[in-house]
Amino acid sequence: MQITISRELFLKPLTQVSGAIERKHTLPILSNVLLEIKDGTLAMTGTDLEIELVAAVQLDEPISDAKITLPAKKLLDICKSLPDGSDIKLASQEHQLLLTSGKSRFSLTTLAAEDFPNLEQWDGEVEFQLTRLELRKLLESTHFSMANQDVRYYLNGMSFEVDNSEIKTVATDGHRLAIAHKKLSESVEMQRQLIIPRKGVQEIMRLLPADDELLSIQFGANHVRIVDSEFTFTSKLVDGRFPDYRRVLPRGGDKLVTANREWLRSAFQRVSILSNEKFRGVRLNLSSGLLKISANNPEQEQAEEVVEVGYQGDDLEIGFNVSYVLDVLNTIKTEDVQFTLADSNSSALIEGAGDDEAMYVVMPMRL
Repeated sequence: MQITISRELFLKPLTQVSGAIERKHTLPILSNVLLEIKDGTLAMTGTDLEIELVAAVQLDEPISDAKITLPAKKLLDICKSLPDGSDIKLASQEHQLLLTSGKSRFSLTTLAAEDFPNLEQWDGEVEFQLTRLELRKLLESTHFSMANQDVRYYLNGMSFEVDNSEIKTVATDGHRLAIAHKKLSESVEMQRQLIIPRKGVQEIMRLLPADDELLSIQFGANHVRIVDSEFTFTSKLVDGRFPDYRRVLPRGGDKLVTANREWLRSAFQRVSILSNEKFRGVRLNLSSGLLKISANNPEQEQAEEVVEVGYQGDDLEIGFNVSYVLDVLNTIKTEDVQFTLADSNSSALIEGAGDDEAMYVVMPMRL
């Protein structure tokens, strides 16, 4: 392999695939990135055996086909440290690759490309298209509710659900629930639900710009694939059954509270400063036209905020984990927010006023 390429052209795909690569792995080759030249295109692949990322760049000059693997983090750090506008020359020899740029020289150890693992080939059973912005919005609306290292492994990811002409993302950690949905431009005439692992969701969000370019999403028996003009992302699925979230959606809530989202968010943020650092509980006292938010901690410190809200009804006292409420208020983008409550032992349903594409459920706390 012998190529010359601009730093910027080389760095972009390398940065994209590096997110899939684990720095410390029991298999040394999984710390490497695969560089493959084929038909005048340089493709880079990174994988941790759970997710795989492929990004490619077109080469200016015709070069014979070749492939090689290099230590990903070292290669990325070298390229980042080189000056803007510089050219990179790569030349392989034996078990080494020589990288030169200007007066800089680096010799990197390679591993056999034949040993680099590829995710099995498969055909998508369901395929549909969304814009990058639509997919990003679905993920951003729900990702914060995913569990992290929960023994109920099926919660450590996000449910993707396609139901004919609608796609839905759902995440829950057992204490809160986030649901977002979007109409598809064309019906897929199929119902399918799968669970994408937490790391996969985070990688898609890292990669996706917020624009209107179309991408393709394919569901397989054990994998999901996103084909974008700049990269191809493939992830194994979490093998498990996602809980029936419809059963925990609050029903019969007769207390409707509307408030300015930013006022409410700021008030919760300030009160949270003096909440118990471990349990993060805040108390809400609701009365006609007013909401009092209060918190205290083991150091006998107290905080209290009163916010004007749209509410006419009986007084109510209820407790919540303030972090869960703030996550929702930071995600909703509408000017006003709406809480639907029933009693002090029932979960709250939170929605952006006038936005029917996402809803959030937060369980109450005993304080």
